[in-house]
Parts: sequence; C-alpha cells; structure tokens
Amino acid sequence: MTQIRFGCFLAPHPPQEQFAIARRVEALGFDSIFTGDHVSFHNPLYESLTLLASYAGITSRVKLGVGVYLLALRHPTIAAKITSTLDVLSGGRLIFGVGVGGENPKEFEACGIPHNERGARVTEGIDVVRRLWKDSPASFKGRFTQFEGVSIDPKPVQKPAPPIWIGGRSDAALQRAGRQGDGWVSYVVQPERYKQSLEKITAAAAAAGRSLEGFTRGHLTFITMGKDYESAERVWVEKLSKRYAQDFGPLARKYGVIGTPAQCLEQLGRFAEAGCTYFILDAICDPAAEAEQIEMMAAELVSKFKAS
Repeated sequence: MTQIRFGCFLAPHPPQEQFAIARRVEALGFDSIFTGDHVSFHNPLYESLTLLASYAGITSRVKLGVGVYLLALRHPTIAAKITSTLDVLSGGRLIFGVGVGGENPKEFEACGIPHNERGARVTEGIDVVRRLWKDSPASFKGRFTQFEGVSIDPKPVQKPAPPIWIGGRSDAALQRAGRQGDGWVSYVVQPERYKQSLEKITAAAAAAGRSLEGFTRGHLTFITMGKDYESAERVWVEKLSKRYAQDFGPLARKYGVIGTPAQCLEQLGRFAEAGCTYFILDAICDPAAEAEQIEMMAAELVSKFKAS
C-alpha cells in the first residue's frame, strides 16, 4: 500500500511564534513544512524562500517546501541560485513547488512581467533552473533566457536535483506536470476531478516519453476541524474569504475538508482513494488557533493515516 505523507502549510506569524510552530510541526511527525508565495498579496506574507531558509537551522528532518513559487515573477537564474543554496543549507530538504499564479495581476505589473507570458515563462524557467542545478558549465538558449558556459555553485545536495512539484488545476498545469514535474499539487478540486486530473498527467507524461515512477501526487488541503461541521464551516468561509478577497461561502461544501476529526478523516480518505499520496494541510482558522489545529491534525489525522 502506498504510504500517505503529510505536510503542514503555515500561516505568517511574528518571527518567534513562527519558529516555535515550525519546531513543533517537526516534533509532531509531519513530513514537511510548506509556505505559499506572492510578491504582493491581499494580506502580509513573508518572502517564501527567505522564510524556508529561516527554518533550515531550527529543524533537522522535515522537508521545506514552497507551494507554489511564482517562477514567472523572478529571473530563473536567480531562482536557481537561491534554491540551490537553500538545498545545501538545509542538508538536501528543499521541495520546489512551482506555479503560474495570476490571480493578482498587480504583482506581475510590479515585477515588469506581462501577465499573458506567465505560463510560457514558467515552462521555460523550470528548464533553466534544472540546467543550472545540474550542469557545470551550463548553457541555455530560450525565448526569455540565454546564456553560455555559466556555472552556479554550490550545486544542490539532492541528486539528481531537488524535486519540482507543479501546482495548478488547469489543463495547461496538468500538461506541465506530466511533461516536467516530479510531482503535482492540486487545490480547490473534488476527488472526482482529482482522479481525472491524474489521468491527464499520466497521458501527458506518456506523450513526452516520461516515466512517473516516484512522482508525488499532492493536494493542498484547506482544512478546519471543530466540534461540529457547522461551526467549522463558518470559520473556513470567513478566513478564506478574507485571505483571497472573495466569497468562499459557495465553495465550502464542494472543496473544504471541514468538520469533526471523523468527518475530516473520511474526506481525506476520498482523496487517497482518488490517488493522492501527499496532503499539505493548511489549517484555516484564526492565527492564534493555528497551533491547536496543528496538534489536532497530528493526533486525529496524521497518526491514524500512518497507522492504517
């Protein structure tokens, strides 16, 4: 039976609280700590790779993941340098999740990147990053990036390279995952669509002549646990509506993992049956309640999945 793994997606807190929660996540047995990524957003966010670097010295086992890095907003050569350094400093623990983004066009404007080029830039950028991670010297000639005989050192610790997980749910993202990804991370989908998406990824990989052996099938899970479904749902809708500046009320019963521990366990089980092997649990709650939610997730979900 395929082992189910669990990451923990942390909200931003004042630094010492952030570090304390990160240490506790590792102690509780989670497999990874994840953060999101935006240059500009509706709410304050730490820069993703800087935040992961801050965890490298205070943890020793957990993987450190970004879910997902908006690669189009950065020059891929700089991204390759930063991520290579982060993999070295963490002892080979980086998970480099990459996505297109686009829900906040103003951050593309601020970075001088045409919004309609973001997909093409991500596709090419992934190849640039991998080339620089692996080759010494490296050369590349693409639409957006060209160089000859360049070496970025030190190289990542992980061999042949840190895993690149592709985020998204569009057909373009699924094609990219099949052609280029070491894993895939979905969000805001139902189990039926999740299964169908994996079939599309498998077809894209086959068309590209790629094997999906070792491919990670992930899901960013917006989860709120509580004493009953109704009270947990209210929190889920309120917090996500504020985070994304849109009404999440109609989405709760379709896409949320919400309710008592037993209800949440059953909902996660449907995704596991659809093929998910890696849940990134994002506790949707007041920041002050996040630590308690993480404790509940570890006791009621992670431990029970790992024991089954």
